[in-house]
This record gives sequence, structure tokens and C-alpha cells, in this order.
Amino acid sequence: MPGILPLIVLAAMLFFWLRSRKRAKRAEGLAAELGAGLLPPERQNTDRAYPDPEAEAVLAALSRGEWQPAAQALAAAGTDWERRSYLVGVVARQAAEDDTCLRAWQAARPDDPDAAVVHADAKVSLAWQIRGSGWAKDTTDEQAAGFLRVLQEAREDFARAASLAQPGDPTPYLLQIPLYMGLGAPHEALHQLWAEVTARAPYHYEAHWYALQYWSAKWCGSNDLARNFAAQAAATAPRGSLLTMFPLVSWYEHNDDEAPQEAYGWPEMLALTDAAQADVAAARPDHPRVAEVRHLLAYCLTKQGRHEAALGQFRLVDGYVEALPWRYYSDPAKIFCHVRDSALKGAAAKADG
Repeated sequence: MPGILPLIVLAAMLFFWLRSRKRAKRAEGLAAELGAGLLPPERQNTDRAYPDPEAEAVLAALSRGEWQPAAQALAAAGTDWERRSYLVGVVARQAAEDDTCLRAWQAARPDDPDAAVVHADAKVSLAWQIRGSGWAKDTTDEQAAGFLRVLQEAREDFARAASLAQPGDPTPYLLQIPLYMGLGAPHEALHQLWAEVTARAPYHYEAHWYALQYWSAKWCGSNDLARNFAAQAAATAPRGSLLTMFPLVSWYEHNDDEAPQEAYGWPEMLALTDAAQADVAAARPDHPRVAEVRHLLAYCLTKQGRHEAALGQFRLVDGYVEALPWRYYSDPAKIFCHVRDSALKGAAAKADG
């Protein structure tokens, strides 16, 4: 009898090992099935948050020395202020690298408000390139001097752009917020600029993104100021404006590195995530910022163990990783796929029961 007990224990161990291995293989199969079509890190686009054929066509034309498609795209945006500011940014960043097309555009149409606001925004992009992305302590005196000089030039360019713009256009005002941030403008100055923005577009996503950066602790504000700004924006905005995302953005930027893993499952965070999901569901499909919101939603949902919902968001943005939180990492595609794979495995485990 004493010799039988070890055999029973060994048989039990073998049984549970075989069962766990069988379940692991089944989970692997389910994960492979659920992950069919998802792209590996090397196939993730690190320049965009989502595919945009019009923007790609504009950039391709600019690379060929043709400014007309950019002018046409901005004209077609009309009073869609979200789309307009987005396209201005696309063209301006290219112009900061090579302003040949922009100079030709300005020569052909000296008082074109679109060319004027692109010119001003390109100056801001150029200033940030001169400064670099490092901390202030790592910025050289030469970089700092060039940064401030170009930002001061951009102030004059924005004044001209505002004078040429349509009366209701918020673009030449909201795009000044990074300029104010770089110059360390006092809070009262930002309040005055913000009044100009919100008088024209009170629920503009990109404007709120820039303003939240200004009010954050790393620039001109604090954790409390950023949190209060984000909460007020979310509380007053209509559903579909995507502004309910900003409390999540503020929380991530101020707490993600220090908060415990379980913090994402706290009732407050669950409520913020649910509100953002409802906002995304109500947003117009062609909103130029909806993909950016989906990226952070996918991250938060994965952290909360809500893997099926996270995987749904990942599927809608897979292939493009230029968004928060991935852009804060040196290898955004790798981190994106790592978190996505966690959601995939979690969803497969739940499907397996």
C-alpha cells in the first residue's frame, strides 16, 4: 500500500500536466485564430495614427514639388475645423523639412490664408526641431536661442495668418498654443488665446490636446491644473467630440509610471474608460482624431483586463502606431504589438472558458 501512494501522486501530476498542456495548445490555437490578419512590428507605420489617403497624396505631391494638391485639400476642408487644422499640420511639418513648395505657393498666391497659416505653423515645427525632444537640462544654449528666435518669428506669422483667415476659423489661434508653451507664456496670456479659440470652436479636439500639454506639469502647469482642465472639457463637451478622452490622457501622462498596475481597474478609471468608449462610438467615422483615441483606449482596456474590448480597438488601428502611448517609446511598433498580444492572449483565454 505505501508503494501505491507515490504512483497515485505521479498519475495525478501527469493528468494535470497533460490537461494544462492541452488547454495551452487550445489557447494558442484560439489566439492564432483571433489574431489572424494582425500585423507584426516591422509592418507597423510609425508616422501616422491611421491611414489617410488624402494626406498621403498631398505629401506625395509636395515631394514632387507640387503645392496645388495641398491648397486644394485645405480649400475642400472648408469649415471642418478639425480636418483643417489636421491638414495644416501635415503640410506644415513637411514644409519645416523643405519649404520649396510653400515658397512657390506663397509666390503664386501672396495673400492666401491657407499658405499663411501653414507658413506660421511650419515655423513652430522648425523651432521644435531646433530645440530637440530632450529635457531642458539637455538642451544646449545654441539650441535654446534658435528655438526662441524662431518662435518669436512665428508670432508675427500667426498675426498675419489670423488677419487673413475667415472670421470663424480657429486654426491660426489654436496652433499658437505650442508656441505659447515653448515661450513659457503666463497663464493669463493662454487664457486670452483660449478665449479666441473657444469663441470659434469650443469643442475642438486638437486645441484641447495642445492646451492640456500647456497645463501639464512638464510645461506650464501642474498635475492639478491639467486634471481640472481635462475634467472640465469632458464634462461640458457633447458626445462624439472625443473630449472625454482627456481625463485619461491627463491620468496617463501624470501617473502611468508611478501608479500600481491595479490602478487601471479602480472605479474612477473604469468610468473614464467607459465614457471614452461611448464618445468614440458616437464620433463621426471620419473624425481625424478618432484613431488616436482608440490607441489609448486599447492600452487602458488591456491594462484593465478587458481584453475583448481592447482587441476590438486594436483591430481598428492595427498597422499605424504614431499615437499615445506608443509614441513615448523608442520602439513604438514593438510596444504596440506587445500590448496588443497581451489583449489577444487574454481574449483567447476567455473564449476558451
